[in-house]
Amino acid sequence: MIASLSIILLCQLTGEVVVRLLGLPLPGPVLGLVFLLILLLARDRFGVVARGPLGGNGVEYASHGMLKHLSLLFVPAGVGVVQKLDLLAAHGIAIILILALSVIVTLLVTVLTFRLTSRLMRQ
Repeated sequence: MIASLSIILLCQLTGEVVVRLLGLPLPGPVLGLVFLLILLLARDRFGVVARGPLGGNGVEYASHGMLKHLSLLFVPAGVGVVQKLDLLAAHGIAIILILALSVIVTLLVTVLTFRLTSRLMRQ
């Protein structure tokens, strides 16, 4: 379990390092997730990679364990919001409008991606 969790965190660290070195306009953990996806796809495709902590479902079990306690990760965000209440009061309407717009855009992109994927799967 610890080795599998280390792989997940190592992918995140690698993503963060690559983003900072190359100055990419992308969050490091997102690139780390791409690295983890590539690693897991390679594990499923090539038997040589499926050794040690990558063998079996170790990474999957570690990720499910983290997802069970995902709500704990919102505590620091809540504390950060409480610390910045003055900014929230000053720019609250703009923040609410941006959040609403981002939700709408996210929903539209999700629907378009789903429709494109279903069309490709039918072919």
